Amino acid sequence: MLGIEQIGTYIPSQRISNYDRQEQFGIDSHFIEKKIGVRSVSRKSAQEETSDLGQRAVESLVNRSDLDLATVELLVVVTQTPDYSIPHTSALLHGRLGLDTQCACFDISLGCSGFVYGLSVVKSFMESNGLKRGILVTADPYSKVVDPNDKNTTLLFGDAAAATLISDHPVLVPGAFTFGSMGGEYDKLICRDGVLSMNGRAVFNFAAKQIPGDLRLMAEKNNIALEKIDRFLLHQGSLIIVETITAKLGLEPGRVPFSAGDFGNSCSSTIPILLIDEIDDPTVKTIAVSGFGVGLSWASTLLRRV
Repeated sequence: MLGIEQIGTYIPSQRISNYDRQEQFGIDSHFIEKKIGVRSVSRKSAQEETSDLGQRAVESLVNRSDLDLATVELLVVVTQTPDYSIPHTSALLHGRLGLDTQCACFDISLGCSGFVYGLSVVKSFMESNGLKRGILVTADPYSKVVDPNDKNTTLLFGDAAAATLISDHPVLVPGAFTFGSMGGEYDKLICRDGVLSMNGRAVFNFAAKQIPGDLRLMAEKNNIALEKIDRFLLHQGSLIIVETITAKLGLEPGRVPFSAGDFGNSCSSTIPILLIDEIDDPTVKTIAVSGFGVGLSWASTLLRRV
């Protein structure tokens, strides 16, 4: 049986306050606190690259577990902002970490749904090849592509990374997955000529329409009622998106945390950052996770505590 054993994260210490940018963008504290929910966004240093963030997350994982990196058989990096177009970022990270030459490594090009997609891919790859220990790294420092003068993106996206240990000594085991895509809407969140642009209204409407139904379907596939699920960890696109999905499902807000207020939407890392607070809590038995965004794509699953 394979599942999540432990998680490490890295959030750069540098912050840009959204309160300091109220006049620049014509916003007020109500917009910051009640709409986007992001008070400040994290920013990597100019010297840090995507692989550096990933390496720091893996180091955090090692500190939080008894992981011997020499035993890692698979390394997968989820990113759409790699160090280079060639080679894959996982190759750089493989070398930095000194992993075994027989350790498989590859990248997955996905955004906000990437952690859940990656969890399914890594688990399936390991099962197919008889592997016992793999690391799923999510690292997408959007500051590399965000226009600091674009209100729709610069107020929301923060830099961070996470490293999730998938092993045969799991704490949380994923069940059935659900997936979806609206490829015809690809241009609603897109990077052209190295600059990110987002149609915020379209992305909000997509999430509000698609994700409640997908979570209901996921629960049905896992033979569990929504009211029996202890936590719902949703991609932290914005506070209003999380609250809207919560309301549409009739869930108590306490079961659906929002934690991105001090560092922002960290894309594929938002869910593992949330999981840090839940993985060591034995009272939390079942956790629904759902990632959604760029693509437009989504994926959900149920994590059960062993």
